[in-house]
Amino acid sequence: QVQLVESGGGQVQDGGSLRLSCAASAGTFGSYVMAWFRQVPGKGRAFVAGITWSGFRPTYADPVKGRFTISRDNAKNVVYLQMNSLKPEDTAVYSCAGGLPTAVRFASADAYDYWGQGTQVTVSS
Repeated sequence: QVQLVESGGGQVQDGGSLRLSCAASAGTFGSYVMAWFRQVPGKGRAFVAGITWSGFRPTYADPVKGRFTISRDNAKNVVYLQMNSLKPEDTAVYSCAGGLPTAVRFASADAYDYWGQGTQVTVSS
């Protein structure tokens, strides 16, 4: 069982930056794919970014490419999401997730077994 705790959310102005962190309990964190999803009221979770255990070639959703960067530190059991050039449409609850999805389900929320409680990100214009 892996427990995930996010931090770093908050409110920023259009064009601002935030860095989210997701701390995992000890265990097999290093073997899991880690991802960030976001959710707005009335909609399902949307994939934002994902990273394999090696950190090689992370994957991003089109709306965040070039602005967001996912990274991980397996020694510290932490995954990060650096968010730059934030826009009002980035406003959402951001959650980290861990699991062992297949390649074709890498961006599917139901392919992940472990979830954090979520952190609110609000971008004002």
